Order: sequence, then C-alpha cells, then structure tokens
Amino acid sequence: MIYEGNYAEQISFPLGGIGTGSIGLTGIGGFQDWEIFNRPDKGSVNGYTHLAVRARTPEKTVCKVLHGDLNTGLHGTYLRTWHTGYGTGADKYTLAGMPHFRRCVFDGRFPLAKLTFTDDAFPGTVTLAAFNPFIPLNSRDSSLPAAFFELTFRNDTDRDVEYTGVFALCNPFAASENQKLALPGCAGVQLRHADIVPEDPAYGDLTLACPSPTAFAQTYWFRGDWQDALVTYWNELTGGQTFPDRQYDTPAAGDTCTVGDTVVVPAGQCRTIRFLLTWNVPNAYNYWDPYLDADGKDVTWRNYYATQFPDSTQTAAYGLAQWDRLRQETVTFTEELYAASLDPAIIEAISATISVLKSPTVLRLENGDFYGWEGTLVHEGSCEGTCQHVWNYAYALCFLFPDLERSIRRQEFTVCTEPSGRMQFRMLLPRQRKQNDWRACLDGQMGAVIKTCREWKLSGDDDFLRAFWPQIQSVLAYAWSPENEDQWDPNKDGVLEGRQHHTLDRELFGPSGWLQGFYFAALKAAAEMADYLGESEKAAEYRTVYESGLAWCTEHLFNGSWFIQKIDLNDKSIVDRFDAVEGYWNPETREIKYQIGEGSSIDQLCGQWHADLCGLGQIFDKAQTQTAIRNLFVNNFKPSLREFANPWRIYALNDEASAIICDYPAGARKPKIPIPYCEESMHGFEYQLAGLLIRAGMVEEGVTIVKAIRNRYDGHKRNPWNEMECGSNYARSMASFALLPLSSGFSFDLPHGRIGFDPVAGGNFRFPFFTGTAWGRVTGTAEAMTLTLQSGSLRLRALEVPAGKTVRSLTADGQPLTFAQECRLLTFPEVTFCKSLQVEWA
Repeated sequence: MIYEGNYAEQISFPLGGIGTGSIGLTGIGGFQDWEIFNRPDKGSVNGYTHLAVRARTPEKTVCKVLHGDLNTGLHGTYLRTWHTGYGTGADKYTLAGMPHFRRCVFDGRFPLAKLTFTDDAFPGTVTLAAFNPFIPLNSRDSSLPAAFFELTFRNDTDRDVEYTGVFALCNPFAASENQKLALPGCAGVQLRHADIVPEDPAYGDLTLACPSPTAFAQTYWFRGDWQDALVTYWNELTGGQTFPDRQYDTPAAGDTCTVGDTVVVPAGQCRTIRFLLTWNVPNAYNYWDPYLDADGKDVTWRNYYATQFPDSTQTAAYGLAQWDRLRQETVTFTEELYAASLDPAIIEAISATISVLKSPTVLRLENGDFYGWEGTLVHEGSCEGTCQHVWNYAYALCFLFPDLERSIRRQEFTVCTEPSGRMQFRMLLPRQRKQNDWRACLDGQMGAVIKTCREWKLSGDDDFLRAFWPQIQSVLAYAWSPENEDQWDPNKDGVLEGRQHHTLDRELFGPSGWLQGFYFAALKAAAEMADYLGESEKAAEYRTVYESGLAWCTEHLFNGSWFIQKIDLNDKSIVDRFDAVEGYWNPETREIKYQIGEGSSIDQLCGQWHADLCGLGQIFDKAQTQTAIRNLFVNNFKPSLREFANPWRIYALNDEASAIICDYPAGARKPKIPIPYCEESMHGFEYQLAGLLIRAGMVEEGVTIVKAIRNRYDGHKRNPWNEMECGSNYARSMASFALLPLSSGFSFDLPHGRIGFDPVAGGNFRFPFFTGTAWGRVTGTAEAMTLTLQSGSLRLRALEVPAGKTVRSLTADGQPLTFAQECRLLTFPEVTFCKSLQVEWA
C-alpha cells in the first residue's frame, strides 16, 4: 500500500520482535514510539536519532536528513514544560528545520516497509527498506529485539557519485556509556546504561552496527550547551570529511553516536548500506500492579529474548550473520500473503493487523510463553492477562506461530483453572502471585475448550490433548456444576440460564444466540476430542446436552430473521436471584439493563464462526443460520454514520461506514439501556461478521465491511498499523486473519492426517496455508491443485478437494500415490512430504 503527502501523516510502522517491544518508523522516515523498555510509550522520541545521507561530486556536496516534509504539529504539542509545547513550533527532535527531502513515498506491506526519497537538489534516489523477521512457525527468529535497515542509493546521473549514509542513535538511558563494537567485519557502537548492574529493572543496552569493511563509528557526539552537539554533527556531515571519534570518561544523559559508511556508485547503478539496531532491556516487572518480594523490591522476570542473547551485541552478531536468510524468509511470507486470491482490502487488513504481534501489546515470558494485553494505552498496557474473551478473536497467532498459541492454553489450564473448573479469564503477573477470584467469563471459558481442539487439530499433537484432557472436562462441566455460582446450565439441558459474563464487560441473563453458540461449539469440540481418546460415553454425554439445547434454541431463539436473547426485561426476579447485581435493575423504566433482548447482535453467530474455522460443523439450524447471516449485514452495517447516534467510544464517525455491535430494526424492542457498546464500531467484531458473510457465499458484503474498516486507517485519519479498540494495537483486530482460511475453505485435522481446501470463489486460486508442522501455498487451476511447502513437512493420509472435481492422479514430492475418492475426500496410504503434493483433475 502506497502512502504519501497527507496520507503518511499518521503512520507509525512497528519494528520489533514478538515480545520485544518495538520502534515506530514514521511515514516520513523518522522514529517515534520507542516502546522497547518493557512498556508502551506512544509518541515518544529518542533524542536526535535519525538517518542522514550525503552525496558528493567534484562540484558540490549535498546533505540531507532522511526525512520527508513534516506537516503535523507545527504549532507544537500540548505539553506543559519550559519553552516547549504548543506555541513553540515543531518539536526540535523532528529535525524538520534541517535540510530534508521534498518527496517521500511510503510503501508498507507489513512486515516490510520501504520509503523512497527524491529531491531535485539531491543527485539520485534514496530508498530505505526496514523489517524485523516475520517467519511463520519460527517464533525464535521472529522474536529478535532488532530493526533491520537497508539504505540504497540509485545514481540517476551520468557520472559517479560518492554517497555516505549515517545513522545517529541517542543513548536513551539516564546515564550513558558508549563503546565501540569489536565485531569482525563491521563498525558500530554499543550504548549502555552506566553505573547500574545488569539485574536492575532499569538496565539496558543498545547496539548499532554497520556490516562493511569501510564502515566507521563515532562513539560520541560533541558534548556542549544549547545546540552545540547538533551543530557540530552537521558541520562534520557537510564538511565531507570523516567523523572524528571522541571519548568521554564520565557518564552523561543523552549522548549520541554516529555509525555510517561511504560508497561510490557508478552512473545508473545502485549500492546498499545496511544498519542493524538491536536492544536488550532484560528485566521485566509488574509496573501496573506491583508485586514485591520480602525485601520490598519488585519481583522481576527476564524477557525471553534475554535468555537467548546475553546482550544487544550478541543479538547483533546473530542478526548480521543471518541477515540474508532472515530477510528472504520474511520476504517469502510477505509475497505469499500478497499473492493470495483475496480482495486487496482483505490482504491489507491481514497484513496490517498482524503487526499487533510486534507491538508492546505482546510479551514473551522467561520460558518463552506468550502473554498479551488487550491493547496499549499511552504509557501502559490496556487490560492485562491475555484476556480470554478478547484473544478468542485473534486468529493470527494459532496459524502463524502455533507453539506460542499452545503456550497460552498451557497457562490457562495450569495457572488459571481452579479445581471446580472455573477459569480466571485474566492471568496475573508474575505467575507466582495469587490469581484473582473473579467469576468466570462464559465466552472466554468456552473459547478455551474450542481453541484447545483447534490447537490439537492444527498440530496433530496427541500428547498436548491428553495432558489437558482432565481440565478440559472440568472446564466444560463447570457449566452445570453446583459450584458454579452463576448457574449457567444447572439442569444440564443445554440451555443457558443464570448470569453470564462476557466480552462486553457485563452479564447477560438467559439464553442468547451469541453465548449459546459458544456453548454449543465447545460441546461439539469436546465430543470430538472425547471420541478420539476413546471416551465414547463422554462424547455421547456432550452430544446429548448439545442436541437438547439445539432443539430448544431452534424453537425459541430465532425470530424468523435473526437470533435473539430470550429474556423478560421487566422480570426483576431474574437479577434478584444473584448477589451483587444491584446495577442491573432500572427502577425508572422497570427494566433489566445491559441486555440484548430482541436486538440483532453482531456476535449472534460468533460460535458458528469458530465452528467454521475449526471444522466443527453446523452449530444452529442451517436455514436459520443463513437467514440470520444475511440479515446481520442488512441490520448492522451502516453505510454512513452521519445521522447515527453513538454515545460510546468513537472508532468510526462522520461519513465512515461500519457494522455496529447491536441493532434494533423496526419492530424490535430496544431496552432503554441496552447491551454495553451497543452502537460502537469495534473492528474485531466487524471482521468476524465479514468472515461469516464470506464463508456463506456473500463475498461482496463481507468485502464491503473490510473496506469500510480499512478506509478508516488510510494514513491520514488514522495509523494503518494501529487498529484500536480499548487502546492501540488491539489484539481483537487479528480476527482479520480468519478471512484467509475462510476464503480458501481451509480445513485441518492433523490427528487424522487430513487437510482440505474449498475456496468460496470459483476459478483459479492461490492461498497461503498454515498448520502446526508446515506452511506453504495451495494453487488451483482447471487442470490441477498443488500444495507447495515453504517450511516443515506434512504427514497426510487424506485430502479434501474442491467440490465437483474428479481426480485422476496424485503425487507427493514427485512420487505417485494410489488413492480412493469419495465425493470431495481422497484417501491414500500415509505419506510425509516436505516439498509438494499435486492433484490432477480428470
């Protein structure tokens, strides 16, 4: 996606690893959002950190900061500090007053960014490519605390030009100590926090390296008053000579170093200079809810990356040695995604939202386990604990990094599951502290069962399933357990009663299509797992509960157009049954507050969405489901919000389009105070609805919703790589990734050695696909379907092909296989392949 001019103003493109924090690359080439210090820090800058270039010919020398025009914040920002803030002009750290490029174009295809700089006064074109490794199934290399940069000069003149590229990096720590690198074949500087032990939570170090035998490093900028340092640096850059090295014996704050290289580029050719920035802030602690040891000190844990590399210099050494491989494997993933047979808006949605995994929303604990906030506020995380009901929607991690998704399940079952089967839906840190005593969240708890089935089916790891099967049973049985204070299904008839906490932060009372769907999907998932483990009685028990509930819901929850919540809003006794629900009764209108009632809830078929993705089959009556999906678009999608009243948070406005949380069409009774966030536009919910529409064959309607979301994040109004909900970099938006397997009709059941494809759209197709053991692409033509693996291997004995295809041959890694076909299913002797599987049609 190309952004320039006003459409690059809001860009902050995160560069960092999974659980390492990140640095934001702006739309004009600057750096902001220095969120590498174990917490968010939106809008932060790090001194005069920047890239700059110099072009020298016999006639003249031209120097420019590698930035485009700054067009925002020209009055200054609303800060209350001496001689800064509004009315003092643009922030000096933007370097907007220094010579820079007239034209800057930002090409963002996460995880790859490329900026192109041109100016009539500068001889040649400069491009800056930036990335952090993003390699499916390789969570270690995708968790490097690093930002990789490639600075390329293209000489558009008719004579040789000498180009110099420099990277100036400010030491961000309170007391700086800079030291030259001793890595072979490169020049660079390590910047440390001086006079502090490495075990201190405030400790950190950064490394900036340039891998070239001609590279140079200046350990310190000149120390002085006022603008002495920047003036001296600019004199050195424009003077055309080498940067003099200098040393200081005492620590100070804000010291800056310079690393660079010079290349002579013949006319019409290109040369590239590489820079690698790595960081190490090893000691994390709970800053938002402190947990102290017996001595009153914060209990700390080490970031996962700090267990892999002792400091930033060792990370740099690894990154430099592996650069070409890391880049190529990242490029391969990006190219496969962007080549998919998907509307460009869907590709952009997937690409943009997976950036959450490289944002400060995500942590990796000392043993590598994954942990996530819901999102990030300006200076701290937003809503801790890998919240079950939010991460229910985030389908990127399970496909791209399945080992990390399985680590969430391990934590849920070992740390957050009580003997009664009640789950705490937020895990507190550090893990040794006592967990909360909150009531369970129904959609989160049922989601844990569904997702365990998903992880098992994606990986084929029977040991994983067996390890947590006792907890799975107790978690599901909590629905009808006498120990369940919320009395979800006390008579075990498959119909939800009682008090049901959910992701919209309040409680529903009585059955609804939304939460019934989660309950039904969990029952079907548990029955499937029980069958596999040979526990037929358990499987039958779960199916009996499901079928009983389904019969009731088919008769009572569908109003002819959509699924509702069955409740008498005027019956105060419903809430009187439970303690601590005083806030639910509206004495003025004599209604129960915060309910869906007869409304069309955007999530009424979220359980079916999960079932479609996880191969669980039909949840509700099929005809009713199709009707409800069609009416969801009619009811909940608003082509313009100009005349629409939204008293909640404003994620869409004016003439923007969106699908809202709950709508009350003509004839439907709307509670005086309905479900929370009723009129909001929350993107994860919208992507879920888009996925339902697409899988149901309503592709145009689904794409319309996706386009509406991405139109809000156009670089001018909002940052394309920061979809928000309760904070920035919001996890729920990764529901967009589900649009890929839903569009390709990807099915997976690795325990039974089976995968399949059934694309929604006809004709030729190409899609990437991901399992726990391999990832690759599937292509389909009029003659054949081919699975080509990019990494790993697959062990299969069955393959589902698109409807209407009669197969005449099957080969794995070039070797023919015997097979039998029954409708869409091919069966064959078990085979393990690591390159390709090809099916030719008759």
